[in-house]
Amino acid sequence: MRILVVEDEPKMRDLLRRALTEEGYAVDAAPDGPQALALTDVAVFDAMVLDVMLPGLDGFSVCSTLRRRGTWLPVLTLTAKDAVADRVQGLDCGADDYLTKPFSLDELMARLRALIRRGPIERPTVLTAGDLTLDPATRTVRRGEQGIPLTAKEYGLLEALLRRPGTVLTRAMLVEHCWDLGTSPGSNVVDAHIKALRAKIDRPYGTQGVETVRGAGYRIRPDGGRTP
Repeated sequence: MRILVVEDEPKMRDLLRRALTEEGYAVDAAPDGPQALALTDVAVFDAMVLDVMLPGLDGFSVCSTLRRRGTWLPVLTLTAKDAVADRVQGLDCGADDYLTKPFSLDELMARLRALIRRGPIERPTVLTAGDLTLDPATRTVRRGEQGIPLTAKEYGLLEALLRRPGTVLTRAMLVEHCWDLGTSPGSNVVDAHIKALRAKIDRPYGTQGVETVRGAGYRIRPDGGRTP
């Protein structure tokens, strides 16, 4: 297993390198964001330990760049103890987990083992279907350059559909994603919200992105419903 450590503080970088090496990992290290990205271009890593407070190109930018490139190696970010915003931003940028400083090396090893067992999972930072985009970090939806305001439930339905474009999602699956356990999958709640969603993302643009699959559920077309 090969790990990339990205840490600008030399003592911490050397400590992590030694500790991971003693655990049997092959370890490469980078002192900044550009070098980290350069290393991922020439080598395949099983996981990355990424400090968010890097000079120049910070850890958030590194993680976002990796995801835009389609690089899905598990990323464990290291954040300041009281920086809740950093932890949130890191996850929104595509990180898989975080650890606050100071931290226990035993906990770091356990979190890395868990991430490596799970392996790379594709998690685009921006979900797209044709010119329809949804950004989970900012909770914004657009058709081309036009912003589209959605209710919380409409947003949740669209996010579920966009995470699996072309795949039919049953009403029960959509209820599980967007509603609490007390909501009956057999009710027409999903149909009503899908109708409202279509009125915002399809009807004004002459598209048919959200399709009904009779007797099965709903899916969103990978092309977003645009006709040639």
